[in-house]
Amino acid sequence: QVQLVESGGGSVQAGGSLRLSCTTSGYSISGTCMGWFRQAPGLEREGVAAIDRGSTTSYTDAVKGRFTISRDNAKNTLYLQMNSLKPEDTAMYYCAALGGFCYSPRTTPREYNYWGQGTQVTVSS
Repeated sequence: QVQLVESGGGSVQAGGSLRLSCTTSGYSISGTCMGWFRQAPGLEREGVAAIDRGSTTSYTDAVKGRFTISRDNAKNTLYLQMNSLKPEDTAMYYCAALGGFCYSPRTTPREYNYWGQGTQVTVSS
């Protein structure tokens, strides 16, 4: 049974930082693309950052230069370092495993097969 569990969310003031973690069990993340997604109330889920099987990354324009995605295959864990947080970053954040071969980092939610339950990030002004 594949399980992805996010942690590290919380409430911070604008300009602050948070580090999200996604621990995976029942599946090795080393052979697939991984991604972070977010969904704010009333909006569609959007891709935030993704990483391929190596270290190639992709970010949505809104977070470039502020967020960093990384992976530790030995720990089967995905991370998202979020700096200079803004109120518009407020959302539920989800990690996901694509679950198959990928040539490049993918940020389209429908391409991912395994999802965590999410962790809430709230940024106040």
